[in-house]
Amino acid sequence: MLKGFKDFLMRGNVLDLAVAVVMGTAFTAIVTSVTKGLIEPLLATAGGNSEFGLGFQILASKPSTFVAIGPIISAAINFVTVAAVLYFVLILPMKHLQARLSKPTAVKADPTELELLTEIRDLLAKQKAETGETLNK
Repeated sequence: MLKGFKDFLMRGNVLDLAVAVVMGTAFTAIVTSVTKGLIEPLLATAGGNSEFGLGFQILASKPSTFVAIGPIISAAINFVTVAAVLYFVLILPMKHLQARLSKPTAVKADPTELELLTEIRDLLAKQKAETGETLNK
């Protein structure tokens, strides 16, 4: 039972997945810091005189009804940035590497009717030559 678990853990794609999760988490922390430190303050300036930043108040008398748009935009920027970096830094280079390392398989096209008929003619001629018959009777 433990040997099977060890074999499962040592498979290449499980280790690759673990590395990708750790790298993605670390990079997400960096992107989140940039958006919280840079993007959100810029979005808050677009919010006008409100102390809460970019958004709108549902009920003017209750501050807890403020709908904050800035964090939503910031999360979207986080997602797009992380996805773009993972695609262009990990996925795209791996596809190119796999394409370079994989052996191209030669795909043989189906023979045409003329090629098949020529092959049949040659086989019949060879067979008749072996038996001593002539082609023209």
